[in-house]
Order: sequence, then C-alpha cells, then structure tokens
Amino acid sequence: MRAYDPAAGDEAKRLFGETITVCDHRDDALENADGLVIVTEWNEFRSPDFPALKTALNEAVIFDGRNLYNPDQLRQMGFCYYPIGRPLS
Repeated sequence: MRAYDPAAGDEAKRLFGETITVCDHRDDALENADGLVIVTEWNEFRSPDFPALKTALNEAVIFDGRNLYNPDQLRQMGFCYYPIGRPLS
C-alpha cells in the first residue's frame, strides 16, 4: 500500500513500518494503485488533474471520505466514484 500525507507521513511510517510506503509526493502514491482513497481535505487534493489521475490509476475508482468532488461530474468522466456518507444519486 502506498500513501501520501504531508503532515502525518512520518507518524504513519512509525505506526505501520514496512507495511506501508509513505510517498514524498501525492502523485507517487498513485504508482501501481488500483484506486484512490481520500481521507484528508488538504487543498492540494481539491482540484486534481482528473484525466491524469484516471490514466495513473489501474482502475478509475475513487473512495472519497471527505466528499471533495462532484459525483455526477466524476461519473461522467468515467470514474467509479463513492462519496462516503453521501447518498448515491
């Protein structure tokens, strides 16, 4: 598993050790990823390059625990988008 968090990366390394790769850049966390899970609201995650994101992922799947994105828009772009805690339309 690969992860990126500019504030909690060192703590994640300490807690999870070798079971997780904490990346120095958000895009590095996408390498060989089957999907994306958003669990933070950092500004750098609010407006990604969605076409590049779709290309980088093995599967165009996003689980969004912060509800940062418009579900209809992402589905129109070909993503399987799961907004956590928000009703699916």
